[in-house]
Amino acid sequence: MTSNSISSLPESAEDLSPAYLNCPTGLVEYFFSDGIFRWSDDLYRIYGYERGDVIPSMDMALAHIEPDDRPTVQAFWDRVAASGGPSSIYVSIRDRKDRQHKLLFSADFIIENGTPVGVWGVVVDLTQSIHTDRHQLATEAVAASARNRAVIEQAKGILMGRTGVTADEAYELINQQSQSLNKKVHAIAHEIVDRAAQHSRSPQN
Repeated sequence: MTSNSISSLPESAEDLSPAYLNCPTGLVEYFFSDGIFRWSDDLYRIYGYERGDVIPSMDMALAHIEPDDRPTVQAFWDRVAASGGPSSIYVSIRDRKDRQHKLLFSADFIIENGTPVGVWGVVVDLTQSIHTDRHQLATEAVAASARNRAVIEQAKGILMGRTGVTADEAYELINQQSQSLNKKVHAIAHEIVDRAAQHSRSPQN
């Protein structure tokens, strides 16, 4: 990999999953001979900059990394620069506007003629993916809660209609059964509703 490739993903990116490619992704190269960091345009943008706004350096990058992560990141870079990779690390940074980003940084040697001449890395911004996953989980949890409430209310209605108990008494019956059988309240409610449905479908004598 040479500096000419810094503006695009490596060819192997074609094999990456859509979830990976949908995340903002930047590249960095560092050659031992000149000690200069070369960032792709996308990497500048992850940090909140455009090319020309800043000169990439280790000190500049560390200043954006959350303080607790800085020693780990420095040790990671030193290890890869000395021994190569591939190796990966999760990093939390603050961009130019103090917005937090969760990054996955994977790095390895740049090899020319069989000799390590530098380090290149792929930086994947997982922030939006993490937010989306959490939002989806929250949405699913709310939907599941709504479904559970609905079936509990349905089970209460069945008990009220068949036994003449009040709504509170019906719930208490379900709750007692839940504790007795060590099952969730909504699981007992589902069983009551299912039995009622089966009974209604059975041939009447």
